[in-house]
Formats: sequence, structure tokens, C-alpha cells
Amino acid sequence: MKKVIGILAIIILGCAFVPQKKTKVIFFGDSITELGVKPEKYRGYILQLEDMLKQENKNDQYELIGSGISANKVYDLYLRMEEDVLAKSPDVVVIYVGVNDVWHKTLLGTGTDADKFEKFYQAIINKLKAKNIKPVLCTPAVVGEKTDMSNPLDGDLNRYSNIIRDLAKKNSLPLVDLRKSFQAYLAKNNPDNKEKEVLTYDKVHMNDKGNKLIAEEMWKVLKGL
Repeated sequence: MKKVIGILAIIILGCAFVPQKKTKVIFFGDSITELGVKPEKYRGYILQLEDMLKQENKNDQYELIGSGISANKVYDLYLRMEEDVLAKSPDVVVIYVGVNDVWHKTLLGTGTDADKFEKFYQAIINKLKAKNIKPVLCTPAVVGEKTDMSNPLDGDLNRYSNIIRDLAKKNSLPLVDLRKSFQAYLAKNNPDNKEKEVLTYDKVHMNDKGNKLIAEEMWKVLKGL
């Protein structure tokens, strides 16, 4: 009997020391995500997320991976999915794209038409779901920080954000509504109607406050999965 109890005790102790599998999260996006892992001028949102995990003693529960490439649009993400996402077998993929699909129409004469944006985005979702990977969708935040709807691309950003909201609803997926969060923050914290330097340094890319807001909004969703 003592021998059996001893064996059981060893088994229980062994189980107690089995390392917990980390939830692997890939952040899939453009230059905002590419900068998300960089600490140079501004501390990126993925690094700030890691800081939050450490503060809550949960850094041993998650592995955060940035997969952002400057100038990427939704079809660029689709084309590089196999190597940059699926091959790494993540548990969760945070899709954060849309700014360039809108912005580059006027900036470079390129961009993505709304119907094609929706189709490519849905194709990304389908590929992830086929591999039992959980997609988390994000709306694009800002191209210009003015609060009176005078940023030239506000209309298109709202339109593309609505596409993403509809895709989240249609596919029963979690949504990080950065467009809504940024607009709410700027309404309270941009009394001078500045076009930049509240949450961004150039109307698009984030300063420390912008990165912090993204990290906070993403963490609210991620910890509920």
C-alpha cells in the first residue's frame, strides 16, 4: 500500500512540474505591426503587451510574435500566410490590416477596392479556421487625428472598418475595434483638433500613447479567449 501511495505521489508531483503550453499569438499586419516589436523611438504595441503580461504575472502563458511588413495590404497578408503564419502553428492570429488598403489609394495610387478587401479578408479567415487557428479581427485606427471628421480618409476608414465589423459578426469572431477606441480617445484628448502627435507621430504610425492604447484594447480581447 505504501508503495502504491509513493508511486501516486511521484505521478502527482511529476504532473505538477509539467511546463504549461504557452498560447502562441501572431500579430499579422503592416508597418504598425512591424514597429510593434521595436523599442527604438517609440515602444511598440507588442512590446507593451509583453509588459502588461509581466505586470499580471501571465508572461509564461503567452508567446507573442510580430509578423508585420511595411506597406502590406490585405492581399499581401493572404499571399504570405503559409510561410509567415501557418508554418508557425499559432493558436491565435490577430489580423491588423486596412490602413494601407485605404491610404495608398491617395498616397500611391494603389490600394484595395472594398469588395476585394472583403474577399481577401474572408479568405484569410477561412485559411486560419481550416487549421483550427483562432482569428481576432481589428479595425484600422486612423489616417489623421482630427476629431471633426475632416481627415480626408475618414469616410473610407469607416467603410472598411464596417466591413471588418461585419466579417467578425458573420464569422462569430472576436473584434478589437481600434477605430472606435481611437475616435473615443481623440474626442476627449484632442481639443485643438490636431492632425497628429496625440496618438501618432505622422497621422498613421503610433507614438507611445498610441501603442499603449492598441495594447490595452488587444489585451481586453485576448485575455477573454
